[in-house]
Amino acid sequence: MRILHTSDWHLGRSFHREGMLTHQAAYVDHLLEVVESERVDLVLLAGDVYDRALPPVDAVRLANETFTRLARSDALVVVTSGNHDSAQRLGFGSELIDAAGIFIRTRADQVGTPVLLDDEHGPVAVHGLPYLDPDAMRSVWDLPGRSHEAALSEAMKRVRADLAARPAGTRSVVLAHAFVAGARPSDSERDISVGGVSMVPTSVFDGVGYVALGHLHGRQTLTDTVRYSGSPLAYSFSEADQRKGSWLVELGADGVTSCDFVDAPVPRPLARLRGTLDELLSDPRHERHTGSWVQATLTDDVRPGRAMDRLTRRFPHTLVLGFEPATTAATRLPGPLTTGRSDHDIALDFVEAMRGAPASEAESALLLAACDACCDDPDLDLAEVAG
Repeated sequence: MRILHTSDWHLGRSFHREGMLTHQAAYVDHLLEVVESERVDLVLLAGDVYDRALPPVDAVRLANETFTRLARSDALVVVTSGNHDSAQRLGFGSELIDAAGIFIRTRADQVGTPVLLDDEHGPVAVHGLPYLDPDAMRSVWDLPGRSHEAALSEAMKRVRADLAARPAGTRSVVLAHAFVAGARPSDSERDISVGGVSMVPTSVFDGVGYVALGHLHGRQTLTDTVRYSGSPLAYSFSEADQRKGSWLVELGADGVTSCDFVDAPVPRPLARLRGTLDELLSDPRHERHTGSWVQATLTDDVRPGRAMDRLTRRFPHTLVLGFEPATTAATRLPGPLTTGRSDHDIALDFVEAMRGAPASEAESALLLAACDACCDDPDLDLAEVAG
């Protein structure tokens, strides 16, 4: 059986205000091409189909088109809900959709009831575990503790009870949406910690033929049979160096025989650049990033004027601009006492201390107008009168 493991589509998400739906649709096209070219039997989507519980209409439309196209393919599909999804909305009509070969599993009361498939080696039980919030499940399942480990351990207890009742030789596949020990997070995942105990040990999944994990956005191999596919697109600059795509898994008579990573198309590469403004604008090594989404950190001791305008002339897709002066002097706050000094003088000192250079005449005039606008009498600076 050939399995394609994907997760964390986050349909409807933006990237620093850049819409991603077109790129997400391109990934869907790629996914369908892989399903056909690699003769995929089963697609696993391990949670976070949408980016939020109430997704935008265009995201719902794309999901509908995607599932419709998958239903027309030769592959069956198992989908579970993640912590970003609304289980009720994603799972709406799932019993009807089952008939099309798209199995959406979002309810806790379905845990332990697998999707049953067959290949030339016999039966395969696919257990889709939706995201299980420990607070919600604690009383329902009488959990011994308030943790993700407790919730997933109980879920796997039910999975193992089902597998124990099946014929010998039944192979198992589990989808789960969790933070499993040994994995490395990115900046773009929503924190699912509950009382500081969000992490789940890999041992929770012992004995399973293949575990398709979702939640973390970087592809990761925790064991030969426990893997994260990661998100198909980068959703933060912390993911700039990650390869994006899906795992193509071959499940043989005795379990996994191979796992190959299928790279997804990259709509626009990410670059994190650091240096003075002049360095970023003149260094020929950065020429390859002119078409990238750019996060720039300027190290000038004096904050350059019109930095973003100047950067975007060379890097039109600059999205994030930060300042971290190479010396610490420019970050010290003004120290002199303010008693008896005008608001205008205090503001001028603050500007000079923060950027390491005094305000220009035009900036000084603008600050004076701002200070005057805050006074009861806009024609007076009260500190100057008191002096």
